This record gives sequence, structure tokens and C-alpha cells, in this order.
Amino acid sequence: MKDGSSSFFTTKLEALIDWGRKNALWPFPYGTSCCGIEMMATLASDYDMSRFGAEVVRFSPRQADLLIVAGMVNLKMAPILRNIYDQMSDPKFVISMGSCACSGNGLFNSYSVLSGIDTVIPVDIYVPGCPPTPEGLLNALLAMREKVAHQDTFAHRRMKAAKTLRQTV
Repeated sequence: MKDGSSSFFTTKLEALIDWGRKNALWPFPYGTSCCGIEMMATLASDYDMSRFGAEVVRFSPRQADLLIVAGMVNLKMAPILRNIYDQMSDPKFVISMGSCACSGNGLFNSYSVLSGIDTVIPVDIYVPGCPPTPEGLLNALLAMREKVAHQDTFAHRRMKAAKTLRQTV
């Protein structure tokens, strides 16, 4: 630009970063019961989640940006789930898969089952069903890709900087 501003370069850089984040979601699987089998079927060759850029399944929360909670979560597992969510780097996303993870009532309507994981961690997309189909998880993954594509890339950094600025003032 003639005035010395670099807004054109920054806009194109953000578009490139958004495209890369949209096409490279790295899931962390948290499969606890029968929904975990359906999640494994989605990752297998029949449904092939890798064609949507989510084939790099990470078993380290620091390397993942998408947490897929598939199945029942007991009350004793809730602090562990929260710890895993806290260890993930920002921005992080969560898919709740199955009736047990979404609302706590499924086959295991018990006092020891958490009544929905949204009481412990924020959930972006719910996949209903008992057990949900692999097509449902693929649909949730496509919806997550759209959510990531339309999200501001550096919004969380700006919010952290503003929060830090407010705390120092």
C-alpha cells in the first residue's frame, strides 16, 4: 500500500491460517464405551475421517485441538476429563458423542454417571444417538470445520491481551 499499511498482507495471512486450521483438526479420542467403537469405525477405511483432515489422532492433549468425548463419563472421571481439556492448547473444540455424554441418560441411567459433559467442560457440537452412527460423527466433524473456518483466528489472543491489560491497569 502507498500509505505503508500492511492490512492486505495480514488479511491474506489470516485466510491462510484459517484454511490450515479448518483442514487439519487433530482429534483427541476419549472413548469410554460403545460410542468409542463407533468412533473407531469412523476412523477406519469404510468412513475414512482422514479425507476431512482429521486423521492425525493424537493421544497427547497438548498436540490436539479437538476433543471427542464418546460414551459414558462417570463422576470419578469428570476431574480427569477437565484436566485433559485444560491441557489442550487454545483454540480447543469439543464434540460430545452419544446419549450418555450428551445428557447422561442412556443405557446407564445411574447415580454414578455424569449428567452431560457440558456440566464439566464447554461443548461445541452434540451428536445424539445410542450409539450414534459414524455418519453422525462425520456430520459433526463437517459442522466443526465450518465453525473453525468462520472463527476469528486471533480472537482468543486478543481477549487474553485485553484481559491482561485490564488486570495490569
